[in-house]
Amino acid sequence: MPRIPVPGQSGGNGGGGAPPADPAVWAKPRVEPAASEACRYLCAGVHMDGEYRAKVLDELYVHEERFTAPSFGIDAARVLAHALHARRLELAWGLGFLLFWVVSTLLTGWLFILLALPCLLLAMGKALTRRTGETAQASAARTLGSTALRWYGRILLAIVLLVLLGTAFGDPGGESPREALDGLPGADLFTPLTDSGTGSGGDTEKRDAWLTLFLFLVPLPVAVGLQRGQFARLMRGPLSAQHFPNAAADPAEGPMGRRADRTKQQIRQEQHAPLIMYHTDNPFRGAGGAFDTWTLAVELRPREDASPRPVDNRTILDTIHGLVDNLKIPAGGHSSPEQAEGVRDRLRELHVDECVFMPAEGVPGRYGVAYDPASFAVLSAAAVEEGGESRRHFLRIRVGGWHEELVVTVFVRVHTQGGMLMLEIAPHVLPPVDRKFCDADRTAHDYAQAGPFGKVFSALTASPSAAALNLAALVRWIGSTKELLTSDKRRALPDGPAVSVREAGTGPEVSLFQEMDVLRYLRSIQDRVTDGVKVSLYEAGWRTAEFEQKVVNVSGGTYIDSAHNSAFTFGANSTATTNNTAGTGGTGGTGTTSNAGANNGSS
Repeated sequence: MPRIPVPGQSGGNGGGGAPPADPAVWAKPRVEPAASEACRYLCAGVHMDGEYRAKVLDELYVHEERFTAPSFGIDAARVLAHALHARRLELAWGLGFLLFWVVSTLLTGWLFILLALPCLLLAMGKALTRRTGETAQASAARTLGSTALRWYGRILLAIVLLVLLGTAFGDPGGESPREALDGLPGADLFTPLTDSGTGSGGDTEKRDAWLTLFLFLVPLPVAVGLQRGQFARLMRGPLSAQHFPNAAADPAEGPMGRRADRTKQQIRQEQHAPLIMYHTDNPFRGAGGAFDTWTLAVELRPREDASPRPVDNRTILDTIHGLVDNLKIPAGGHSSPEQAEGVRDRLRELHVDECVFMPAEGVPGRYGVAYDPASFAVLSAAAVEEGGESRRHFLRIRVGGWHEELVVTVFVRVHTQGGMLMLEIAPHVLPPVDRKFCDADRTAHDYAQAGPFGKVFSALTASPSAAALNLAALVRWIGSTKELLTSDKRRALPDGPAVSVREAGTGPEVSLFQEMDVLRYLRSIQDRVTDGVKVSLYEAGWRTAEFEQKVVNVSGGTYIDSAHNSAFTFGANSTATTNNTAGTGGTGGTGTTSNAGANNGSS
């Protein structure tokens, strides 16, 4: 059997000037999660999207009894800090808009309230377009509803403004706006309120109409423009690519109160820890969607030319670890790490560690779990050989591509029992951040570079829906505050994470280049994992023919017996090959090839 290079031996690259055997010499340092582009985009997302911000606050701030999901390539505590910062700004603007509506309504003899319904319809139409990750049918229905609401709101707003203009320029003794709008579908919801106005004369109606038009067309757009300018300054300041790595200068990282500071400290202790407290309905929450999860079972048979030795889980995992680490070594026969600096392959930033999954149910309290290295070493040593059901030990292999936006994680578990070797591989793919969050820089740049006419026009067109959306922020704040005051989640029974901040901020689309990178990372890692098992078995004196027969390399990838339980797939031409060989000799089995989408169900 051809020998596979083992860590510590020479010849890792082949060719002249072989590189050092230690992959750490060739590894490139990974970007700090708190300074990654993915983390920056999510921090921008909590300012842009109220729905996403509400998810972050509910999961990380309100439900203090829940453990934090693993945060791959980001710092969830910093995202929470910006969510709290955005909520404070949103609350201030919401109170300001509420005061503006109340004062304007009283000053105009309740005539200003006639504009509430079209503004509400436009805000509802805009809110419907914000949700992603739905089926095509649901998305089409939502788009249709959004379009209908927006157009009806625009038509109703145009009618109200025309009536107000007619009153302002018309005969003082003519028809009042309340009478002109009487009978219009939907508009009569607010006309009873306007009937209680104090003004009833023609001159009073003209004055109220003029004042309503002025307040709606001047102060309201100005407020919306100032709000947009505030976001543009934020994106060109603390959240810019130049300033974001300096977390100490981030205004959102300042003191936010005892509860927030305590929560942020706990999140930073849990999110990157090798001990993962999971929820039973989704143990791998935070890692993305499953991609061709498979399990292999092979009987251990001694080789005729060797005396077999017992092989345990630790030995096999250590061999796999070493072979996977060698993927950090750049190809091409570079004689020194300095000459390899031009190699920007993300596999040089590959990270391999061990993790233990523990169910959150039954733990006395969230704040009593030990995450120190010494405690985890004891836990890991006990879990690696036990093969338990709820407590599981995995070798975790992670590659963060596209500035930590595309994360590929492969969980490997090995167990030997009753003369059988079980190999479990669970690859997961975390898609890129939502495209609208990534466009935050472009949005801020376009606003800053727009001329006066462009800024005025955008503020005028956005002010009706913005006026209602800012009031909706007050409703969200009231609901969140009510839950905080009425329930002490800190003393509730601990629970696993229900939402991953990183997963909640992903978009539905993956580019072709990203698909190709995912497949390349997975092919490289899976090949090294299977090689590690073969090396361990061979060196311990066991046959490897049956294992090799079950590992089938095809153009579509490497699959073991069958690909199943996949919830995330790339491409329409992936193939799965089944090879059911029972023996170790030359008796062949039957092989079938089918489209992966038919077996796995792409999403």
